[in-house]
Amino acid sequence: MDLASFNQASAAEAQAAIAHCVAIPAWQQAVVAARPFHDLAALHCTADRLAQGWQGAELEQALSAHPRIGEKAQGADKEAALSRSEQSAMQQANGALQFAMLAANQSYELHFGRVFLIRAKGRSGEEMLAELQRRLNNDAEIEQQEALLQLREITLLRLKESIV
Repeated sequence: MDLASFNQASAAEAQAAIAHCVAIPAWQQAVVAARPFHDLAALHCTADRLAQGWQGAELEQALSAHPRIGEKAQGADKEAALSRSEQSAMQQANGALQFAMLAANQSYELHFGRVFLIRAKGRSGEEMLAELQRRLNNDAEIEQQEALLQLREITLLRLKESIV
């Protein structure tokens, strides 16, 4: 959707156009309510500012829509298709790397009680595994902040691809 169409769409249509960016309806609604945007930079700045306030509750809400790194996202919706595309490096990884990612995912989930979240787009499977292993050394508070940063990056990348 182009920016002019986004600005002119009904609230429901505009929210539907960005719903796949992150599974946080309050963020979606706040972005829609901030329209009209005079340019894409204003949209991105507003979206980022609204995401800066996310805390643990929003992270948990958003994670409900994120598959494990290395697992193929299920479903036919736009978010599942984006996840599959963003994680293509892991889908093409060799068996040893996929096994190592599976084991590291399990360790992460035992340690932090949630799935590992990383902006996968533009990263190799090896880079994602190394980052997961590094983050296993974080305490809960630091890891929550790192996961929120990754969530914001994913959201803004998806927004930039959705509204042009």
